[in-house]
Amino acid sequence: MVRRIFASYLAGMGIKAIAEMLTSEGIPCSSAADPGRNRHRCGIAWSCGAIGAILGNPRYTGRQVWNRQRKDEVLIDVGDVALGHQTRMRWNEAGRWIWSDQQAHEPLIDAATFGQAQSRRLARSAAGQRSPRRSPRPYLLRGILYCWICGRRMQGSWNNDAAYYRCVFLREYAAANKIDHPRAVYLREDQILPRLDQWLAGKFSPALLPGTIAELDQAQDAGQGDSGALEARREIADCDARLRTHRAALEAGTDPALVAGWTAEVQAQRALAEARLHDHPRRHRLTREEITTMVTTLHDIISVLATADPADKAEVYTQLGLTLTYQPHQQKVIAQAAPLGYMYVRKCPRGDLNPPRPAVTGT
Repeated sequence: MVRRIFASYLAGMGIKAIAEMLTSEGIPCSSAADPGRNRHRCGIAWSCGAIGAILGNPRYTGRQVWNRQRKDEVLIDVGDVALGHQTRMRWNEAGRWIWSDQQAHEPLIDAATFGQAQSRRLARSAAGQRSPRRSPRPYLLRGILYCWICGRRMQGSWNNDAAYYRCVFLREYAAANKIDHPRAVYLREDQILPRLDQWLAGKFSPALLPGTIAELDQAQDAGQGDSGALEARREIADCDARLRTHRAALEAGTDPALVAGWTAEVQAQRALAEARLHDHPRRHRLTREEITTMVTTLHDIISVLATADPADKAEVYTQLGLTLTYQPHQQKVIAQAAPLGYMYVRKCPRGDLNPPRPAVTGT
C-alpha cells in the first residue's frame, strides 16, 4: 500500500483523492490494520493526514532517520513565569535530519521516489499559498457552529453575496462511518442570527434574568464531576503536603541543599497541576450573588446586538461562550451559552428560541 500511495501521488493524484480511493475500495487504513499501536484513532477510514504522513516518512527508504523532531522548553504562561516551562515537540527542517549511512531495514521505495514526492509536496504547498483577501468576509458564527450528524465544525462559504455554513462529507466516508450524512449540508447565516439574538435578549432581559441565573447556578453542579480538574486538585493538595514535610525535614536538620532539590521538584509538579486546573475552569464555583453581578453586566451588551458591528457581534458571541449545533434533518439549531466560561444555559432550537422550553422544533 505504501508503494501504491507513492505511485498514485507521483502519477498526479492528490492526497484527498488517494484517501477517497482507498476508502471506497474497503482497504483498511493504517490505524485499522494495526489498532494496537493506534488506540487513539478510530480506524474507520483513510484520512488525508494519514496519506500525508506516509508520503513524508523517510524510513520507507530503508534508512534510519534521526533528529526529525526536537524538544523546546516554552513557558506555560508568559504572564506568570512562576508556573515554569513545559516541553513541546517541534518538527525540524529536512536539512537537519540525520540519515544512517547504511540501510537499517528492507526499503519499500527508493530514495529517488521519496525525493520526487517531497518535491511535489513542496511545489503544491507553495502554489497553494493564497494572498490575504482585500476585504475579509465576516462570518459571525465562525468556529462555534457544528454539524450534529458528524460533530465537525461547519465551514464558512460565501454564495450570492450571503454568508453560508457548510459541512461536506464524502460518500465514501459516510459509508465507512455508517452514518446517513448528505454530501453537503448548508445553512444560511441570516436564518439564524435574528432568532439567536432574540433568544439571547430574552435570556438576559430583566424579566427572565432570575431564571437564567438559576440555570447557571444549577449548571455548576453538573460540571463538578470533571475528572481532569479533580485529579489536578488532588495533585496540588498532595504537593502541598509534601512541601510541608520537606519544610519539617529542613527544620529537623536535613541537608538544606538536599531539601532544596526536593522542594524545587515538588514546586514544578505543583505548577504543572495548577496549569492543568487553569484549563478546567468549570471546577470553580461562584455564589449566586457573583453570578448575578456578572450576568447583569451582559444585559447592556446584548441589547445592542441588533445594530452592532459584525466584528463586535462575533466577539460578543465568543465571550458568551456560544456553541451552536445544526440538525439538518429536523431543521433546527441547538444553542448553548456559557457566559461564565463553564456553565451552560439550557439548549434552545432555532425554530423557537423562547428559553422556558428547551427542545422546541421549528423550520
